[in-house]
Amino acid sequence: MLRKDLLRVSRAGGGYRPQFTERRHRPLAAKVLGTFTEHVGSRRADLDDALEQLEAEAADFKLVRGFAALVERECSFEVDAPLPPRRVRRAAFEAAAAVGVASAAERERAIRLAADSLQVDPDAIEGSLYADRAVNEVLVDADVPWDPETLCAQYDLSLAQTALFDATEVRVRSNDPKALVSAVKRLRLMYEIERTSEGRELVVTGPDALFRRTRRYGTAFARLLRTVAGTADWRLTATIDDRGRERTLTLSDRDISVPDVEPLAEPAFDSGVEADFAGRFRALDLDWTLVREPEPLETGTRVMIPDFAFEYDHADFRLFFEVMGFWTPEYVEKKLAQLGELEDVEMLVAVDESLGVGEEIAARDHRVVTYSGTVRVKDIVDVLREYESDLVADAAAALPAALVPDPDVVTLDTLAAEHGVGMDALAGVRFPEHERVGGSLVRPATIDAIDDELTAGMSRDAAESVLDEYAIAETSALLSRLGYRIEWDGLTDGTLQPKGESK
Repeated sequence: MLRKDLLRVSRAGGGYRPQFTERRHRPLAAKVLGTFTEHVGSRRADLDDALEQLEAEAADFKLVRGFAALVERECSFEVDAPLPPRRVRRAAFEAAAAVGVASAAERERAIRLAADSLQVDPDAIEGSLYADRAVNEVLVDADVPWDPETLCAQYDLSLAQTALFDATEVRVRSNDPKALVSAVKRLRLMYEIERTSEGRELVVTGPDALFRRTRRYGTAFARLLRTVAGTADWRLTATIDDRGRERTLTLSDRDISVPDVEPLAEPAFDSGVEADFAGRFRALDLDWTLVREPEPLETGTRVMIPDFAFEYDHADFRLFFEVMGFWTPEYVEKKLAQLGELEDVEMLVAVDESLGVGEEIAARDHRVVTYSGTVRVKDIVDVLREYESDLVADAAAALPAALVPDPDVVTLDTLAAEHGVGMDALAGVRFPEHERVGGSLVRPATIDAIDDELTAGMSRDAAESVLDEYAIAETSALLSRLGYRIEWDGLTDGTLQPKGESK
């Protein structure tokens, strides 16, 4: 972004159009880059003088200053002084107080006195006294990662961001709306997604915009533009408060094309309540997967993106989850309207108790839990258990009364996964050709073959090798089924013994 005083816009015809660079501006960009390179090792004051000369020669001094501002951010300046300037100033001012400086000669005497106190040459005092002033800092690195073309591209993006400082509302269409919604939430902006004849449009405002016009959110709008510019196909329309007059700013991917634009850093939660809940829920070992910001849901003429969705691991079922924190009354009404227009969607809503709208949401046929401060994971798990119970019952009802797996040995969890059900759904199923041994199914012929190869007194390793050949995962359960146990000798060695007998 650029400083507001470097903004270059055209207001022709009542519009508000940033004055982007053209090919003819690349030589000027090259001169600015060259000026910085030529002044490595020079004071900032000398660099500023050279840039001022370039401004005087250019047709638009603001363009030169804009280029220079961007390049300077990539450069490094350091204090170049024989002694620490603050230490030198303290000694010089103490000497001046003692001398009573009122003339050049008295100043020179004070400098010599300060040099004597620090045991250095007077020239070291003069060279250090004000070396830490910005104008005296030395340019030590101007290794800027841009050529004239990319400097112009960076300038265009920064100029457009500056133009958004005075935006009160921003509308965006993009081929990646989900990325934009994530960025909007992280920037603490308020949004809606509207369906238009040209596709879905993200409408973004700041919270204060519900009550009054404000420019407080211009910086956030500018940061949002970096994410917008990182998508391939987009169009942005902003309402600009131009010194009390409303104007419209329109931008598209044809105006700004910046390579390697970094989107806003993830992560990915727009409130501490959501982040806290997600962390605690994902630490549980449940048959549900928590998905952040799933696909948009249609709500009449608009769409909404819920905060989360719970996906059941053993069936094609998804429960959407929305966290309603402390919002303005107007925004709550819009959210209630959206929830009321959802159809054929299972929705769970966690509502901050202070809003007092739990009953209204429940009246819209959605599940509701209330919270204060943090969302209780137990409350959510209780709801999921109810759904899970119904899903298991439905899955069990869909299974045949008897199953005949092909393998001689198969675990129940593998079989459940093959049929897309949970383990509980297999509880009432018969397996006429297999015997349940622990958590596995084993054909009786396989059990007999294993029994023939096992003998009392054989080592534990030898016994487990036999079981491995038959792909038996639960060795203890099968050994117990055959009437054996392991008699341990230390922590690692042992022998196979009949139950109830000792070696």
